[in-house]
Amino acid sequence: MHMTDDETTDETTATPAGSEAVKGIRADRVERWLLDNIDGAIAPFTFEAITGGHSNLTFRVTGGDGRNLVLRRPPLGSVLATAHDMSREHRIISAIAKTDVPVPAALGLCTDESINDAPFYIMDFVDGVVFADEETAEAELPAPEQRAAASRSVVEVLASLHTADPDMIGLGDLGRKESYIDRQLKRWSGQWEKSKTRELPVMEEAYRRLLTGKPEQRYTGIVHGDYRLGNMLVDPATGSIAAVLDWELCTLGDVLADIGYLLNNWVQPGEETFRGATAFPTHAGGFSSREALVERYCDLTGFDVDHINSSVNYYRAFQSWRLGAIVEGVLARYLKGVMVDDSVDTDDYKIQVEQLAEDAVALL
Repeated sequence: MHMTDDETTDETTATPAGSEAVKGIRADRVERWLLDNIDGAIAPFTFEAITGGHSNLTFRVTGGDGRNLVLRRPPLGSVLATAHDMSREHRIISAIAKTDVPVPAALGLCTDESINDAPFYIMDFVDGVVFADEETAEAELPAPEQRAAASRSVVEVLASLHTADPDMIGLGDLGRKESYIDRQLKRWSGQWEKSKTRELPVMEEAYRRLLTGKPEQRYTGIVHGDYRLGNMLVDPATGSIAAVLDWELCTLGDVLADIGYLLNNWVQPGEETFRGATAFPTHAGGFSSREALVERYCDLTGFDVDHINSSVNYYRAFQSWRLGAIVEGVLARYLKGVMVDDSVDTDDYKIQVEQLAEDAVALL
C-alpha cells in the first residue's frame, strides 16, 4: 500500500543505500538499477517497508531530490508463484492505466534476480489515504458528504473497470474468460490444501456448497480480485479514489465476484466487525448502503439489478471462502517467518479463517 508521508511515520523502517537494514531490499544493487533504468532517478535513495500488505511486499523509495517511488516485490522465501508474478502485475497496471480506472504509473520492471533476489517493479508514488479501518474514516472523512462522495467514487471506478474491454487495452489473453467460478474453486481449494495449517471441516463444507450452487456467468470482464477501500488511495479533500492498488489477484472472468467481495467489506453500522486482523472503514457510518451500491453499479454498467440481487449471496459466500484460503496462506507465511512484519498475532488469522468459512456457509 502507499500512504502519505504523515501516515507512514510510525509504520516504516528506512535505510539508506549501502545498508541491509530493510528486509527484502539489497540497497546498493537496487540503487544502481534505479539509476540505470528509471528516468530522472537521483541518488542517494532511502528505502521504507510500508506495512499493511500481507502478500507482495511494498517499499517506498525516496531519491536524493525527495522524489518518492514505490517498489513491489514478492514475499521473502518460498511462496506459491502464481499470485506473486511481478511481470504480470506490472503488465496489468500498465494496461489499466489506459482506462478511466486510476492506478499508479508503472515505471520499470526488473526480472534479474541477481539484483534483489527476486523480480520487482517500480511505480509512481501516489499521495492519498488508505482507509484500512473505521478510525481512519472518522478522522479523514468526518463529513457525511465526504463519505457519500467516497461511496460514489468506489462504485464508479468499479463500473469503469468492469465495462473496460480487455482486448482493447492488451489484457485479452490475461486469462480464460469463461467458467470463472469453476476455475477459482479449483485454484483456491488447491491453495487451501497446500497452505492449510490445520484441518477445518467448515471450509470443506463451504466448498461443497459452492460447487453445487454455482450461478450462471452473465457478465465477463476484468476482475480485480481484492477490490475494497483498504486497497485504494483516497483523496480525503474530495472523497475520490486517487489510485486502486494491489492487482496481484486480477484476472478475467465473472465481474460479479468483485461485487461480492466489495459488499463483504462494506460493513454497515451495527454489524459485527471482528474478523481477526481485518477492519472495516464503512462501519463508521455515512457511506452508501449495500443496496444503493448495487443499484448505482447497475445504472452505470447496464447490468440487470434483479439478476445481481438474486445471486449476490452466492458471490459473497464464494468471496468469504476464497478469502479464508488466502488468509490461511498469509498465516502459513507468517508461521514460516517470511513476512517483513513479524509482530502479528497469528491466532487472529486462525480465527479470521474460521469466521470467513462460517460466514460462507451461512450465506449459502
